Amino acid sequence: MVGVMGHAGAAAAAVRYLGHRPVEPLPRPELRCVREDERAPVDRAEFRRVLGSFASGVTVITAPAADAEDGPAGFACQSFASLSLDPPLVCFMVGRTSTTWPRIARAGVFCVNVLSAGQDELCRAFAVSGADKFAGVAYDPAPASGSPRLAGTAAWIDCTVHAVHTGGDHLIVVGRVDALGTEDPGEPLLFHRGRFARLGS
Repeated sequence: MVGVMGHAGAAAAAVRYLGHRPVEPLPRPELRCVREDERAPVDRAEFRRVLGSFASGVTVITAPAADAEDGPAGFACQSFASLSLDPPLVCFMVGRTSTTWPRIARAGVFCVNVLSAGQDELCRAFAVSGADKFAGVAYDPAPASGSPRLAGTAAWIDCTVHAVHTGGDHLIVVGRVDALGTEDPGEPLLFHRGRFARLGS
């Protein structure tokens, strides 16, 4: 079918088909913990090396101050993706040991700032732990959540925390999109094999 219709046509046909039928939930897979005596299936260094071949965009996830004592929160995040069109959902992954995530969780909202090419230093500033990451950084409040919307980014997605799931040593945070937009149609900042890159470089 795909060969005749093309991928776009097949996808459209699937959407039309599913639109008239309820989607049955799949059975929940059996889950278990890996035992201490079980060998890790792959070497950690090799895992990092191979997965580094996957080029991705770079974002900064921000949230407003959750209380009067705190300032806004933010961290650099490579593991961001769109998730669902209806309802509009996005997701990002954050380490369980992150000190920024609890502040975002308390706020209950966040803004995804998609970095533009040339914002390498901004990304590095938000990758540092314990520093005042917003010092000297221009931003305004995102319209729905009030999260910092950083100046000069390629796009922004303003969200409410929708769900949080566990995934090994990370958490999978799902956000429901409340507002979004593009600020600069220029090239995005990319990350590939441990370094920043640009389209065509």
